[in-house]
Amino acid sequence: MKRIWSQCTKELAQFKRDRLTVALAFVLPLLTLFIFGFAIRLEAKNIPIVVQDFDNSSLSRSYIERLFATNQFHPAEWSGRDPVHDAIDPGLAKAVVIIPPDFSRNIKADRPSSVQVLVDGTDVNNARIIKNSVNATTQFFLRISKLQSPPAIQVKPHTRIWFNPGRKESLYIVPGTCAVILWIYPSLLAAMALVREKEQGTIIQVYASSLSAVELILGKALAYLFIGLSEAIVVMGLGAIIFGLSFAGDPTPLLIGTPIFVGSSVMFGLMIGTRASNQNAAVQAVATIGFLTAFLLSGFIYPLSNIPFPLSLISSIVPARYYIEITRDAFVRGTGWPGVWLFMIILTLLGLFFFNTARRNLERMQA
Repeated sequence: MKRIWSQCTKELAQFKRDRLTVALAFVLPLLTLFIFGFAIRLEAKNIPIVVQDFDNSSLSRSYIERLFATNQFHPAEWSGRDPVHDAIDPGLAKAVVIIPPDFSRNIKADRPSSVQVLVDGTDVNNARIIKNSVNATTQFFLRISKLQSPPAIQVKPHTRIWFNPGRKESLYIVPGTCAVILWIYPSLLAAMALVREKEQGTIIQVYASSLSAVELILGKALAYLFIGLSEAIVVMGLGAIIFGLSFAGDPTPLLIGTPIFVGSSVMFGLMIGTRASNQNAAVQAVATIGFLTAFLLSGFIYPLSNIPFPLSLISSIVPARYYIEITRDAFVRGTGWPGVWLFMIILTLLGLFFFNTARRNLERMQA
């Protein structure tokens, strides 16, 4: 244990002397938190659309006001006569709503009136949102204008958003961002620290000493575990101050799961460091294997059910997937241990796997 602690204090001393590494450990995670927390939005808003009103009646103007009252659309500026070629094709607008000249006359005569909606389908998800929003707004306009007869079946659902009634996207994005940050940066620092030993030749002194591979790995892992936990405190503290995060229930699963997850991240970085020959290779490996999987295959942005086979199998061994569930439970759902205990076990097993792989690689290098 004394050798492990000596290795840990040596790593911490080297870390404090290197200002670039300190900046990598704390400045970049904060920048990542700000960028992801403020820039990523899953709900489309302020979509530019063009409305051509050939009827120009009080009823058509009321319909147009109802479209823009949703705060999801805003009028696009365009010049020309053909809105499709002059607004959608150049990207000035995402949709065109064309109201025919007989719009109000047909409605007052109790005849159906068709409103043409042309949607830019370049972004399929955005096009689906525009279509659903226009349909919902049209139905609401008909109801409040008393232009639609009541349904034959008197079923009136009352919908309540349970965990996030204010629909704050930061409560969904920021906990996931914490998981991505705590997976990338501790593993990156650990991988660079081990590879630096190879580049400077000091790893030979370790091989020649009586320090075992297990003691070397645990010493470095303990040092970067402390650094990773410091990152977690800073990132989650600022997330609470800036984005309003607060515990929704029992905080102990997060308090226990965070060291386990950070330890798995550090072990993953050490595993990469035992295989990489230089720091550039280590950075590329962590960025490719660690960041892409944590960003795309963890449920951070896209639902896990949307991941096709066989990539869905890879997502099962991505540690960030399970820690995201822990953070979102702590800050949004609040179910506590009954909902996340299994994720703790999986994170522990993955961390042990990374540790064993790093140990075997290092022992092979010593031999």
